Amino acid sequence: MNFEKITAYLDSLEARGIPSVDCMIYRDHELLYRHMNGTTDGAKEKRIDGSEVYLMFSMTKVQTMTAVLQLVERGKLSLEDEVGKYLPAYQNLTVKKGDTVEPLTFPLKIKHLVSMQSGLDYDLQRPGIVRVIAEKGNEATTQDIVNSFVESPLLFVPGEHFYYSLSHDVVAAVIEVVSGMTFGEYLKKNIWEPLGLKKTRFAKPMNDDVPGLAQQFICNEKGEIVPMEQSCCYQFTESYESGGAGLISCTEDYAMFADTLACGGISKDGVRILKPETVEIMKTNLLGEASRADVANNMGRIGYGYGCGVQIVMEPELMNSTAPIGVFGWDGAAGPCITMDTKSKTSIVYLQHVRNCGWAYSEIHPTLRDLVFGEE
Repeated sequence: MNFEKITAYLDSLEARGIPSVDCMIYRDHELLYRHMNGTTDGAKEKRIDGSEVYLMFSMTKVQTMTAVLQLVERGKLSLEDEVGKYLPAYQNLTVKKGDTVEPLTFPLKIKHLVSMQSGLDYDLQRPGIVRVIAEKGNEATTQDIVNSFVESPLLFVPGEHFYYSLSHDVVAAVIEVVSGMTFGEYLKKNIWEPLGLKKTRFAKPMNDDVPGLAQQFICNEKGEIVPMEQSCCYQFTESYESGGAGLISCTEDYAMFADTLACGGISKDGVRILKPETVEIMKTNLLGEASRADVANNMGRIGYGYGCGVQIVMEPELMNSTAPIGVFGWDGAAGPCITMDTKSKTSIVYLQHVRNCGWAYSEIHPTLRDLVFGEE
């Protein structure tokens, strides 16, 4: 890979409005490259120094999927299990059928949650969520709120379509039931501490007092990138731990995590968090033809499949990409991404902190992917 090209591209982003970038590339436990540039405060005066933490948003999903696959690997649950086995509230679901709502007769399974084929949506103002928060306030837990999702009908019969949703928050609640721990306790014991992730933890709804948190920006209606509040709207309460979008972390922590997955689940210190065959399950496409069409048509991601919380390059020729088949990863609402390849044992973690930045997904991430995986 051409590090000069990567650096030139990353440096070009500041002039285009991205306040700061931080990127790390590992190959087979060796740090090949790190480059950071820009400023991390609202006044754009404090130069980035690598100590910053960020709201990771949907990059949380990759850790949630690692956690649930650990439990699959240990025989504690199966992707074929019905969700109602662990969360009784999910035993009597309803589904939209045109203008009517009917009882769901087809089971919602764990595999539908991990692959975003559950029929749930990402409505943060669902009636159940509003009700539980009104009743319990900041005491409302992950399971309290997740169990309220059933008060609204599913959009479709599970497995029929792909629709990006709160599905992975439900997975977090399942993990709590199976493990007997809070979701955060499980992640700390089974991922953060084994890998030595020192700055990874759950955000709060508001995070103004978090030391080292890079200023969060937003691309407004005029296309201007301006500072915004340090909020994480997916963390519904102080007691909620979102499996879909709840973490705060840093570039170094996520780079170690990415390197571990790219190397078949074993860390640079020899700690195994997943077996190689389980990592392969994560990056195996779970979508049928209709669901892949949903990904292409609704998210603009043509040529991808989707496994357990990660997109997978399946037809690089359709995306004009030079990346090999099998490269996998995901991204977050503030524009970061985690991208991995088990064949070359190579991984990228790229962090920025700008909400509503659509071109991060359509340009920045694909460009970095191809510069790293598509050129030698």
